[in-house]
Amino acid sequence: MGTRRPRVTDWRLVVQSRLDRVRADLAALGPPDPLDLESQQWREVARQEAAVVDDMINREESRLKTVASWWSGWHIERAWRSLHEAEIAVVAAGDGFLGRLPGLKARVAENLDEDDPRRVALEELRPGEFPLSIEREIVVDALRASFDKSDFAHAGSRALRNKLIAASVVLFVVNTLLGVIGWTQPGWIPMCVGSERLPTVCPSGKAAAGADVWLIQVLGAFGAILSAVVLLLRRRPSLSPYVMIGYQATIKILLGAALAVIGILALGAGVTTGLIGVASQAALLLWAVILGYSQQIATRLLDSYTDRVMDQARPLPRLEGQR
Repeated sequence: MGTRRPRVTDWRLVVQSRLDRVRADLAALGPPDPLDLESQQWREVARQEAAVVDDMINREESRLKTVASWWSGWHIERAWRSLHEAEIAVVAAGDGFLGRLPGLKARVAENLDEDDPRRVALEELRPGEFPLSIEREIVVDALRASFDKSDFAHAGSRALRNKLIAASVVLFVVNTLLGVIGWTQPGWIPMCVGSERLPTVCPSGKAAAGADVWLIQVLGAFGAILSAVVLLLRRRPSLSPYVMIGYQATIKILLGAALAVIGILALGAGVTTGLIGVASQAALLLWAVILGYSQQIATRLLDSYTDRVMDQARPLPRLEGQR
C-alpha cells in the first residue's frame, strides 16, 4: 500500500503560517552572542521544534496509517504542541521580549483565569524590575501554562469527536437493522396506527408493507435535517482543528430516524389515546416528521456541551449579552 501526501486542511494552513512566522522571528534575532549560552539554547530548541512541526504537516503516510492518525489526532496535537514550544523558545531567545508584553499578556489572558498566579505575575511584570533571567522565566512559565491549557482542550475536542462518531455508528447500525427487519418481515415492527374511533392507517397505505419502516425513518431524518439547518445558522465559526458540526448533524439525523420509529410505535400502542388522533395517512407521515424534529430536545444538551468544549479549545470573543 503506497503512501499519500497530506491533504491541505485548515489546521495545516494555520500551523504553516505560524511556523513561517516563527522562522522569520528567529532569523530577525540576528547572529547569537557567543557569551549568551542561554539564548543559544533557546534558539536550538526553536529550530528543533520547528523541524518537528514541519515533519507533522508534511509527513506522507499510507492510507491505513492516515486513518489511524486521523482517529488518534496525534499528528495534529504534536504539531500544535511543538509549534507552541517553538513560539515560546523564540520569545525567550531574544533580549527584547519584554517589548512584546502587551501581546503576550493578551495571549495568556485567552486561556488562564484572572486569578491564576502565572497570569498575575506576567501582568504585574515591569521591565527592569527583576534580572533578565527571572523576567524570562516569568514569561516562559505563563506562556507554557496558557498553551498547555489550549493543548489539553484540543485533546478534549478530539475525544468528543470520537464519541460522536462511535454514537453515530451505533445509531446507523440500529436504524439499518430496523429497516431490514421491516423490509423482510412486514408487520414485525408495526407502523400502522388505528383506534376504535378512527380507521387504521399505515405509512404506505391501508395495509402493512415492507417499506413502512424505511419510509418512517426517511421522514424522521427529514425532520431532523430541519433542526440541523437551524444548528448551521446559529453556529459560530471555530478555529479548532476539530470541527464538530458535521458529526452533530449526523447524530441528529440518525436519532431523528430512530425516534420517528419509536414515536409511531407509541401511537400505534395507544399511548397517546385521547391526546393525539391519526385519521389519515398524511397525518401519520406528518407525525413522523414532527417526531424526527423532536430529537432537538435531547440533542440540545449535546449542542451546548459541544459549544463549551470548542470555546475552550479555541476561545472566541463573547457575543453581546453573554456573561
